[in-house]
Amino acid sequence: MNLEEYFARTGYKGSLEKQDLETLTDIFQHHIRAVPFENLSIHCGEKITLELEHVYNKIVRRRRGGWCMENNQLLGWVLKCLGYETSFLGAYVFNPHQNAHATIMTHLLVKVVIEGKAYIVDGGFGVSYQMWQPMELVSGKDQPQAPGVFRFTEKNGTWYLEKMRRKQYIPNQNFSNSDLLEKKECRKVYMFSLEPRTVEDFRFQCTYLQTSPDSLFTKKSICTLQTTNGFRALIGWTFTETTYNYKENMDLVEFVTLEDEEVEETLKEKFNITLERKLVPINIKGSYTI
Repeated sequence: MNLEEYFARTGYKGSLEKQDLETLTDIFQHHIRAVPFENLSIHCGEKITLELEHVYNKIVRRRRGGWCMENNQLLGWVLKCLGYETSFLGAYVFNPHQNAHATIMTHLLVKVVIEGKAYIVDGGFGVSYQMWQPMELVSGKDQPQAPGVFRFTEKNGTWYLEKMRRKQYIPNQNFSNSDLLEKKECRKVYMFSLEPRTVEDFRFQCTYLQTSPDSLFTKKSICTLQTTNGFRALIGWTFTETTYNYKENMDLVEFVTLEDEEVEETLKEKFNITLERKLVPINIKGSYTI
């Protein structure tokens, strides 16, 4: 495993000497625009494991993506190698259908401290809830980014992330009531504490999420990638492309339903992913929103 190979994968060509916020942001944005958030291994007969070397080989050498435990673990390793002060945190994801946060800690985040200021770096959420810049860990402050306005709120040692989105323009009205569309303009994303975590804290969750019939990830095949002006998502057979700020305070959300034979071709063309095994797409209606 080496940094040069990782940076060749993400296309980052900037400074490796400075441990400042500008460099962190640049490295982070190259990652989220090159490495998809995806769970396709579950739906093509592969096992997702958390060994760093395995994650590195999958994302860097096989040019795949991964979910939070893979993407953020790799990002954390890169930043630590560069000299950043980093630690892992664990979050409980909000489920809009149950109107509650999960009871299992399934989301891994990276905390980075620069000159005494703490930031959250999360390259493993995908779709419209993927932050584009490290977020300052401060309560009650609106932090506008291209995807919308993010905000942390802290209550009794628990931190909450929420996001406010713009209005949405959907040219294909057949999808105007799609369960994939986020209906609320302000949405809770997850909650977390500042207790440091290790990858070991996520072993059970990694198995549970890829095997349980109750897991979102067994119900949907997901691949999403951030672009320079929005993001792409392939969920089951539904391909969407979102353009942020297409018009003033409005995002453009375009939907297409793919045929079976178009799925793998779309993965190659739109996400730069070539699978080694046959993908079986799935999209059982549920709680995944864009």
